[in-house]
Amino acid sequence: MSTTHEVFNQAPPLTDFSTADEPALLEALRRFGADRREDAADGPDPRADAAAEVLRLGALAGSREVQELARSVEERPPRLHTHDRYGHRVDEVEFDPAWHRLMATAVEHGLHAAPWAEPRGDAHLLRAAKFYVWTQAEAGHSCPVSMTYAAVPALRAEPGLAAAYEPLLAARAYDFGLRPPLGKAGLVAGMSMTEKQGGSDVRANTTRAVPSPADGGGPYGSGGGGAEPYRITGHKWFTSAPMSDVFLTLARTEEGPTCFLLPRVLPDGTRNGLRLQRLKDKLGNRSNASAEIEYEDALAWRVGPPGRGVRTIVEMVNVTRLDCVLGSAAGMRVGLRQALHHTAHRRAFGATLAEQPLMRNVLADLALESEAATVLGLRLAAALDRARAGDAGEAALRRLGLAAAKFWVCKRGSAHAAEALECLGGNGYVEESGMPRLYREAPLLSLWEGSGNVAALDVLRALTREPGALDAYLAEVDLAAGADRRLDAAVAALRTELAGLAAAGPEDAQLGARGLAERMTLVLQGALLVRHGADAVADAFCASRLGGDWGRTFGTLPSGTDFGAVLRRARTEGAAEAPTGAGGGRVRAAV
Repeated sequence: MSTTHEVFNQAPPLTDFSTADEPALLEALRRFGADRREDAADGPDPRADAAAEVLRLGALAGSREVQELARSVEERPPRLHTHDRYGHRVDEVEFDPAWHRLMATAVEHGLHAAPWAEPRGDAHLLRAAKFYVWTQAEAGHSCPVSMTYAAVPALRAEPGLAAAYEPLLAARAYDFGLRPPLGKAGLVAGMSMTEKQGGSDVRANTTRAVPSPADGGGPYGSGGGGAEPYRITGHKWFTSAPMSDVFLTLARTEEGPTCFLLPRVLPDGTRNGLRLQRLKDKLGNRSNASAEIEYEDALAWRVGPPGRGVRTIVEMVNVTRLDCVLGSAAGMRVGLRQALHHTAHRRAFGATLAEQPLMRNVLADLALESEAATVLGLRLAAALDRARAGDAGEAALRRLGLAAAKFWVCKRGSAHAAEALECLGGNGYVEESGMPRLYREAPLLSLWEGSGNVAALDVLRALTREPGALDAYLAEVDLAAGADRRLDAAVAALRTELAGLAAAGPEDAQLGARGLAERMTLVLQGALLVRHGADAVADAFCASRLGGDWGRTFGTLPSGTDFGAVLRRARTEGAAEAPTGAGGGRVRAAV
């Protein structure tokens, strides 16, 4: 072969690694779950069992086999079939077989609604860690997984429906196909809320629901457990995962917006009046089908009081927002891993890219952002566990912390993906690298469950309407008081700002909502890293994000940063040694 075709100075394939091989993840899993477990006096440590579960799933997520499944679903997106060859309406979406394998794995490992049925005190934390490592393999299928997870707390507003459906939503069985829901081994749930004219303003929806006493009895036997049947007609602009078994949807009754449970297949085996109009041609998330649908006299059962549908789904929104934060953190970890791997092998100007001082600054900055997002996401998952155990303070912290984190962490995901891609140069701009897929996916999590403005305004709403939310937030950050002067100064300034919020008019409060959400998230992240993170990570985060020694882009950390320590922590434990780089420390390439 001609020497012009010799390939060198390229990074080897990054495959057969573990997405769970990350100190920050495993430390947070042990720490945040430790005080909520019942220690076994004469058995294995359940904390070690949790870490082992996450490590096993992480190894699977990084395997060559699963990487191939992810590539397949991206290259073969779902296809809509509205009619069969004879002209009969079928309204079905065809997925690549790899999609079903990914879904089955997620369900079997309990990433959907399984934690709601588990008695262990850290069920949601463990699920969050597993969702984080598995989502790094392929993000699209996490959408129906997340919606199924979030459906349970909303469904509990109607106890009869919850009694019938919750065991199937939590079952670790992926049972795809159009059959009556209560006859299946396990269910997947979707959400169908927004309309063309409404968007995030779901109160503006025009889909109508009318009582249908003739359909009485409910979908789970005689008497219906108190759930009332309705017939729904209208149009929904976005419905993700339209092949789900059941949907939580909003429709307007005489009392106002009301929440309903709507199955695709009715108890007698006939198709419900749910028509798929078209699939959205989306920027990213292409493996997951999102559809415009029409309800044509569709049968559904009311969930919660009539006219209180928005309040009924609030808890569902909060749960899916947790997955938005975790998904953004997972995307950051993917981008960071790819950047570390490429720069450790690619040489320029006589050294690897990872040895170049400026590249080390960029990589360390990306690592700080990634770890801060991961730790915050897991802390909020732990708050859900503790709230379930009756801790009102944790419930309040979760409410406010999730709104702020949804705004800031999800926004940072897009910027992080762009910078990580740039670390690979032209190699990162081609589809085969996987970086374009990451880049296209990142904005979704800032849009889903309320775009930036909605999340920022929800921070204001939580501060003014949720008793104890601010006190819980301040109590959490005060646990780090005195540990870092920059954090202390940022907390003091934030206290002053929050104290003045009550005196601000509604317009001024809204104008400052984005900045407030950003600062509240950074302070909370800083407090968690100071208390729980490595010293070098906490110091660099506080110096840059809180102390002002930072520019307006990644790679502007101060010169006193311990780059070697930050980068060693960011790289996986099973990494191959590379030469010592400038600034101290040893650069290691993930393999």
